[in-house]
Amino acid sequence: MGAAAAAGLLWAWRYRQRKAPAQRRSDRAPGFNFVSTQLDTVADTVLDPRVLDAQQRRIGPYVVERDIGHGAMGAVLRCRDERTGEAVALKTMALGREFHGDALKDARERFFREAEMAGRLHHPDIVSVREAGEQDGTAYIAMELLSGRDLSEFTQPSRLLPVPAVLGIIARVAQALAHAHRQGVTHRDIKPANIMVELKSGMVKVTDFGIARIIDSTQTRTGIVLGTPSFMSPEQMAGARVDGRSDLYALGVTLFQLLTGTLPHRPESMAELIRSIANDVAPDVRTLRPELPAALADIVALALEKRPEIRYADGDAMATDLHAVLAQLREQAREPAAAGADVASGGAGPAPAAPEAGHNP
Repeated sequence: MGAAAAAGLLWAWRYRQRKAPAQRRSDRAPGFNFVSTQLDTVADTVLDPRVLDAQQRRIGPYVVERDIGHGAMGAVLRCRDERTGEAVALKTMALGREFHGDALKDARERFFREAEMAGRLHHPDIVSVREAGEQDGTAYIAMELLSGRDLSEFTQPSRLLPVPAVLGIIARVAQALAHAHRQGVTHRDIKPANIMVELKSGMVKVTDFGIARIIDSTQTRTGIVLGTPSFMSPEQMAGARVDGRSDLYALGVTLFQLLTGTLPHRPESMAELIRSIANDVAPDVRTLRPELPAALADIVALALEKRPEIRYADGDAMATDLHAVLAQLREQAREPAAAGADVASGGAGPAPAAPEAGHNP
């Protein structure tokens, strides 16, 4: 075993031993596990899942079946857990390639801390995190494997979902965020690409909890502000401390985009984007879709308030307002549908007015 791999294993052992055994058992999320392994064939290198050969298609206890996608720091892989036979999604991050020395130690601590916090989130609309581990400089998080697609497919004007579907999805995401915020977990990168849906089954899942904070030190090290810029709140863009209300701002941007097919702030440069998010009031969604209810425009505007203390206090409050508008839309849809069904079925329709006194038809 090479020195780098040995050091990584020693660190992982020390991390797991920091707390007394009884305390670790009580603090750790149920069913959540840490794993640290190594491959003798690449013990002195950084394992990059994007270039694994046939002999290296294994990460920890997971056998790699195929790639799902790639990111700046690693890949998402469909894997099979050799212990249970279960298919999982494995998100990998090449920490050993991005960090060195004390920075690598800090990144590892951040990774396992944030992964365990994500593993504590048990909610039907949040993707479940099963396990976190590290192998030869590549950290990984095992998550439930999802079918469906992410909401970025429905952000073009020609591919927008029906308004009731959008409101139902965003209300569920708001409630999922409320659950996470009560556990002290802030997402920091809410956007359509991090919301998975399966329209036929009605599945909605928020993904990548903890990932944004894990890579925080990489991005700030290179001068990039954490998060996806167009979805960032003014306080997040300024590098200030953020809480759940910043996630709700990002959810407001997501709602705006799903309703209109465009973003509320669309400058041509990063400098202009920063200035616009900090100073410019987002346009009313009805300037782009006049048929939308005024109450819905108010929800979007409140979520996009510059000052966090004016925004929704929590996701449950936002979900309540969305459900109210959704109920209003459904009631409006039922009224003409009921009248149309009556005519189509040959119904008598409204009863005629009683003849006036003295009138002989």
